[in-house]
Amino acid sequence: MRSYGKLWPAVCSTFVAIAGASSAVAAPSPAVIADIDLAKPFATRAPWRFTATQGEPIKDPIYGEGDAPGPIKLCLRASLTAPCDAQLRGNLPTQSLSEIFSDVHFLSGAEVVRPHGVSGQPLLLVQTASLRSGDGDRVVYTQVLAYRRADDRFERIYERSTGRNNNQETRFIAAGPLRGDIISVEPTENAPYGFWISVSALTPQDTYRQVLRYRSATRYNDGNSLAVIDSEMPNIQQRLGVWKPGTPLPLPPSPCPKPHLIRAELWCR
Repeated sequence: MRSYGKLWPAVCSTFVAIAGASSAVAAPSPAVIADIDLAKPFATRAPWRFTATQGEPIKDPIYGEGDAPGPIKLCLRASLTAPCDAQLRGNLPTQSLSEIFSDVHFLSGAEVVRPHGVSGQPLLLVQTASLRSGDGDRVVYTQVLAYRRADDRFERIYERSTGRNNNQETRFIAAGPLRGDIISVEPTENAPYGFWISVSALTPQDTYRQVLRYRSATRYNDGNSLAVIDSEMPNIQQRLGVWKPGTPLPLPPSPCPKPHLIRAELWCR
């Protein structure tokens, strides 16, 4: 809930009115939309904390009318008075896009994830997005940070920037044989139009290393209602040696009443 500044007491308002001046309501404070105490899950030496605050809605700069969500400020800091740490990137990589898409306006997720299990060292996963463009596309940025105990600091160990309109996705795998891996899907630029599937695996040193990249069996707009990562999961797992044909298919989290493969692509109907 947003916190608004207090109005002057009535007696003060009366005095100001008599003096011919007017009192103004203080500008609304940014709303806290995420607040994660990192000290306990990461067993940090300093009281590290992640916060995200969002400003008031702004006039939509893309459509020129109506409001758009206000800008979001991300902050990772070692104490209440410490500056925000640069290892948590607070803007978005825009490459050749307009700078209007470099500001964060959506916080898709911020959570402590546990690729090593409940007793192992966790990671901080943050996913943010820009304003939407005229066709509804936007920049989606995923970053993962690990805690380095010897130096009492966090380090960004993974980052990926994609769009969203062509079924792009970057997904942290929280369970199963690929637990801790990150899968990213991006469209190919030539026919037959499909997707580049990239898998990055977590190393024992808590860094990420790309272990797989291939052109998908899934085709763009082929009528499969599954997310590309889900339709490609048997293909991904087979290429990584953790699934074999003839064994139960790796199924998506959503219901899949009739799981079957068509040219290495998983279908549920």
